[in-house]
Amino acid sequence: MSIDQLAAARGVPKPDAGAMMTHVPMPSPLPAKDGIGPTRLRVPTSGPWATIAEYVVARFDHLDAGVLYRRFDAGEIVGTDGRPVGRGTALGAHPFVWYHRDLPIEDPVPFHEEILHIDDDLVVIDKPHFLPTTPSGRYLRESALVRLRVRLDNPDLAPIHRLDRGTAGVVMFSARPATRGAYQSLFEKRRVAKVYEAVSARPPCWDRDAPALAGRAVPLIYRNHIESRRGELRVVVDDVREPNAETAVEVRGTGVSASGRAVLHTVLRPHTGRMHQLRVHLAALGVGILGDRRYPDLLPEAPDDHSLPLQLLARELEFTDPLSGTPRRFVTRRTLSEAPTQ
Repeated sequence: MSIDQLAAARGVPKPDAGAMMTHVPMPSPLPAKDGIGPTRLRVPTSGPWATIAEYVVARFDHLDAGVLYRRFDAGEIVGTDGRPVGRGTALGAHPFVWYHRDLPIEDPVPFHEEILHIDDDLVVIDKPHFLPTTPSGRYLRESALVRLRVRLDNPDLAPIHRLDRGTAGVVMFSARPATRGAYQSLFEKRRVAKVYEAVSARPPCWDRDAPALAGRAVPLIYRNHIESRRGELRVVVDDVREPNAETAVEVRGTGVSASGRAVLHTVLRPHTGRMHQLRVHLAALGVGILGDRRYPDLLPEAPDDHSLPLQLLARELEFTDPLSGTPRRFVTRRTLSEAPTQ
């Protein structure tokens, strides 16, 4: 396990799915390598270690000390000024050190993103199911961000928002830092109209002439309070607190899918972007999304089932461009495999 893998195992918080990504990282003295940015490690300014190298070796004592010292000797670990930190550099000389991680071998995700739009400021893609938006867990190279950085030779690419790994559809990336904030503010101020589609098992008591979910006539607006907690696989729903998540739900159709399932096809318009919001809201209405292994029930971890991806699709994004003032609308070319065919 590399230095950064251990840090990840100890828990690094991830942004909420669908949330705007407005965090501005400390500028890195090292460039991206193979599409993956360097890792930053905080170093204490005082302690029982004479040098920074001694601290790193002590902190990661499960790794071979000789290998770590050789990385210092080779100039692979640098300080905030971009200069190599030698094995004799005193503790306190740098509050942070930077390095390129040793990348693990990854199984390729056998699905590929499609570029829907590209200009000097924006890259918009159609993300497939099973591909994470950003490096996470065991996926580093096999993420939309890293693939695009390599494909477009642009280390400045950064996601403006994020979709869960299991969700397919439209995702926007900033192409350059100078205009990134303008597009991030659209999500922060809720000026992006988002439309999703989902497919669920059709409720056994479904009445086509009087459609209702959980006793509520559709179309409907569902609200509740959702809280994500560090290290938890599922969000926590608190029905006592003031709602902070809102989704408009309408039925697009019902029928039988190509696989023979009786299904309900819904269109979802989230007003907020809480983690797992759409999955939680449909599960609460009694129509959990097909392929969902977390809601309404947390199922045991299992390999990806490519025959039944999560039936959730980010269909479109629409907004007024903050730079040009022109209307923009991006629509997926993908469809859900379990949508009704008859």
